[in-house]
Amino acid sequence: MIFVIKHTPSEGPGTIADFLKEKDLRFREVELYAGDHLPTKLSEVDAVISMGGPMNVYEEEQYPFLMEEDEFFKKVLKERVPFLGICLGSQLLAKASNAKVTKAPIKEIGWSKVQLTKEGQRDPFFAGLDQEFDVFQWHEDTFAIPREGQHLAKSQECLHQALKVGACAYGLQFHVEVTDDMITEWIEENFKDPQELAVQQREMLGQYAKIKNKFNKQANTIYNNFVNIIAKNKRKTSFAASVVKA
Repeated sequence: MIFVIKHTPSEGPGTIADFLKEKDLRFREVELYAGDHLPTKLSEVDAVISMGGPMNVYEEEQYPFLMEEDEFFKKVLKERVPFLGICLGSQLLAKASNAKVTKAPIKEIGWSKVQLTKEGQRDPFFAGLDQEFDVFQWHEDTFAIPREGQHLAKSQECLHQALKVGACAYGLQFHVEVTDDMITEWIEENFKDPQELAVQQREMLGQYAKIKNKFNKQANTIYNNFVNIIAKNKRKTSFAASVVKA
C-alpha cells in the first residue's frame, strides 16, 4: 500500500492519483487536517508520498499533526521506506533529516524552470527527463541539503529544488502533480482582488494550457521512475508483482 499524506483539502495528489489508478496500484489518502492518523506499522507501507500545504514545518503548535509526521518520517528514513515529498513534503523530509528549513530568497509562485544538477542527471528518479524542465511553484520556504543528502535540482531563484536522502527518499520543492482545477483553486484561495485574480488566472492557466501535454508526460516519467524505485527497494513481493502486471 502506498500512503499519500494530505495537509489540506486543496493540495491532493492530482495526477499522481491518476497515475496510480491507471497502473492499478493500491494507495490510501491520509488526511491529517481531518484527524486521520498515520500507520503505526511500516510493514504495511510500500511507500509514502507527502503532499504540500500552506503551513510551515515549524508551525507545530498550530498544526500538531506536523510533530506526528516528523516522527513518522524519521522511522520511514530509518527503515528505508521509499518516500516522495512535494513542496511542504520536501521540507518535512529535510527537517526529519536534521536540515534547516527557512524562508526562501523570494516567494516563488507560478511557472518556472529548474535544472538538474550532475547528481540529479545521474539519479534514476529523473531518468528520461531533460536537464532543464518546466515546473509549477508555490512556496515561500526552502530547505537546506542534509549532511547525508544529495542536491538533485536547482533554479536561479531558489538554489535547492530537489533533494535525496539515503537510497530512496526524495523531495521536490516544486509541483509536478497539479491540474488546471488545482491551479484554479489555489489562485482563488490566495488572490482576493478581482483584477489580480484575473491576471493570475490568465497567466498561470494560459501557460498550463500551452505546456499541458509535455508537463504531464514528464510528470508520468517521474512517477514511473518512483514506482520502479519502490519495486527495487520492495518490502513486500506483492508490490513488485503488481508493478510487473501493470
